[in-house]
Amino acid sequence: MTARTQLLDREVGKALSALSAAAKKGLDDPVLAELVMIRASQLNHCAFCLDMHLALARRNGVDEERLDLLAAWEEAEDLYDGRQRAALALTEAMTVLTDGFVPDEVYEGAAKHFAEGELAHLIGLITAINGWNRLMVSRRVAPGGYTP
Repeated sequence: MTARTQLLDREVGKALSALSAAAKKGLDDPVLAELVMIRASQLNHCAFCLDMHLALARRNGVDEERLDLLAAWEEAEDLYDGRQRAALALTEAMTVLTDGFVPDEVYEGAAKHFAEGELAHLIGLITAINGWNRLMVSRRVAPGGYTP
C-alpha cells in the first residue's frame, strides 16, 4: 500500500458512505442505481469503482450486452428504458461540468420520469459516486480489491 492508498480520513469515509446509503434508499431500482454509478465511473476513469459496480450490476442481473454498451447508451436505445435514459443523461450532465450547468432540458427530462423525492435521491446518488470516483482516483486505488 502506498501513502496515497492509505490516505482516507475515517470521518470522510463514513460521511460519503452515509450519503451513498441515504441516496440508494430513495431509489428502489438497484439496476438503475448500478447503471448510474457505472456510467459516472466510466466518465471519471475510476477503475476501482468500475470493477466494483460492474460486479454488483452482474449480481443484480444486468446482462452483459447492457453493460458492454453503457458507454454508448444514447445509440443503444433498445437496451435502456426511458427512465434509465433520463437518469444516464442526468448522470453525464452532473459528472461532466466543463460545459457549465446541468441543462434545463436534461433536468426536466429526469423530472418527467422521477417523482420529486426520487429525483432528489438520484441527484444524491450521482453526487456520491462522483465523490467516490474522485477520492479513489486521487488515491490511485487499483481495481480488483472489491469482493461482493
